Amino acid sequence: MQLSLAIQTPEVPAKVPVALLDGDTAEALSRISHLGYDGVELISTDPAGLDRTFLKRILSENNLLVSAIASGGMAFAAKLTLLNPDPGVSALARQRLDEMIDLASDLGAPVVTIGSFRGRAVGDKQQSLQNLADILHCAGDRAVRAGVRIALEPLNRYEADLLFTAAQTLDFLQTVNHAAIGILLDTYHVNIEESSWTAPYRAVMDAQKLFYVHLGDNNRWPPGKGLIDFPAILKTLKESGYTGWLSAELLPLPDPETAVRDTAVAMRTWMNSIL
Repeated sequence: MQLSLAIQTPEVPAKVPVALLDGDTAEALSRISHLGYDGVELISTDPAGLDRTFLKRILSENNLLVSAIASGGMAFAAKLTLLNPDPGVSALARQRLDEMIDLASDLGAPVVTIGSFRGRAVGDKQQSLQNLADILHCAGDRAVRAGVRIALEPLNRYEADLLFTAAQTLDFLQTVNHAAIGILLDTYHVNIEESSWTAPYRAVMDAQKLFYVHLGDNNRWPPGKGLIDFPAILKTLKESGYTGWLSAELLPLPDPETAVRDTAVAMRTWMNSIL
């Protein structure tokens, strides 16, 4: 398993709360590398407009990989969602999803993540889920051609009105019916919606659908600053054969630098003893 954290790229028009670092990308990547991270999760709202040559150069200079292309800024900062009731907005959101897939392929990122970017139900929830399944199935075809996978994130009930738990999302993937579409489990959302720290990870791994993991304690502070049993989760992931990314997506508390450092220290300590 490798350790990553979420940062936003300069074009994102607002500060995304769970992006630990923003501002100058080269400076941020240097700091991240020196703290012992293996990669970064890039939150972008204009994937096609990014200077990929520059990104590849500074990533290489800092010995960092791209763990994922994240859609976390699309709904929050760009006001784009896949289920938006405005056909023009939803069409632009689908275009951005295609562009994220293309960017992931170009930068060697294994997954594109979808959380709030999916949007909320429009009218009947079952029909909205079917519409989302159709969108994701189509995106999955593009992802396969690009050598990328898509990770759909169950969100807590206060941030979404569809797909709260691992079990619900696994059922939904039966409707999507695409090998390139899997699940992102976030410790923060698991804390709110599930009844076990570890069972959701084991269930999704048993279904061979765990594509990505987000880290954040129950208060959305760095791991170790709240109640979640991260060693138990790491042991479950190891036992289940997970070899993917662990990516910090949490609030920059008590401040960004401390959050980045505390996350690295806690996770490396646990990873070194368990993995």
